[in-house]
Amino acid sequence: MIHIQSLKFSYRQNRPLFEDLNLHLEAGHIYGLLGKNGAGKSTLLKQIAGLLFPDGGTCKVLNYTSAQRQPALLREVFLVPEEFFLPKVSIHTYVKSYAPFYPRFDEQAFYSYLKEFAIPQDQQLTNMSYGQKKKVIISFALATNTKVLIMDEPTNGLDIPSKSQFRKVIAAAVTDDKCIVISTHQVRDLDNLIDSIVIIDDHKIIFNQSVGSVTDKLSFKLLTQLDDRLPVLYADSNLRGHAVVMKNVNMEQSRIDMELLFNAILSNRQSIQELFN
Repeated sequence: MIHIQSLKFSYRQNRPLFEDLNLHLEAGHIYGLLGKNGAGKSTLLKQIAGLLFPDGGTCKVLNYTSAQRQPALLREVFLVPEEFFLPKVSIHTYVKSYAPFYPRFDEQAFYSYLKEFAIPQDQQLTNMSYGQKKKVIISFALATNTKVLIMDEPTNGLDIPSKSQFRKVIAAAVTDDKCIVISTHQVRDLDNLIDSIVIIDDHKIIFNQSVGSVTDKLSFKLLTQLDDRLPVLYADSNLRGHAVVMKNVNMEQSRIDMELLFNAILSNRQSIQELFN
């Protein structure tokens, strides 16, 4: 569905952001795109959406070259940006103006999402808080029913109950013909939501695995003491003990700690990559 091959891009000459970046994402999945600040998460999403153009390589979405921004592609891609502008109109006017660009827009579903997020339907958009505006954009994005849904830091501005509601509506939205990509630096917000993990660092994709593959290969535990005899790949020590990522030699089932996994891959990349390769 999304195929990126040998992608190169830079904002400044001789300072590449991406070098030979390769990524293949398929329908029927919710991908979590993780990376440090400045790693290029937002830029990569804009490449997929056709808002930025590669200096080299290719970025194809649904067999279209995203940079060409063909109408047949644009109606199947929706990007929820981290920073956004909403016009000084009512919610009803906004829907009337923008919904026609998306042939499968479901107005009933849109207002149902607003109700779940407890957003009044008769407000002016500019009179809303940032968190309320974010909920409107997310609701609209889901109602478009595009085959590719891209979300850049969607949980920014949401309170804890709203984050829980966000995970609920996103999980219900995925279908076999839809690809959802969510970028965030608040990795705990994606717990129990995504089914595949993509990590970008050092100008490249350094990790791209399903959650099932991660739990097969790795074990996440809290130990009272570290033991050199254990196959520990990464440890984060605190007052409660030692949160560790280990080789899953005994094929135990454990719950992924997304933040711990992210830090483990950045700290011990080679060992973990070898384990999956």
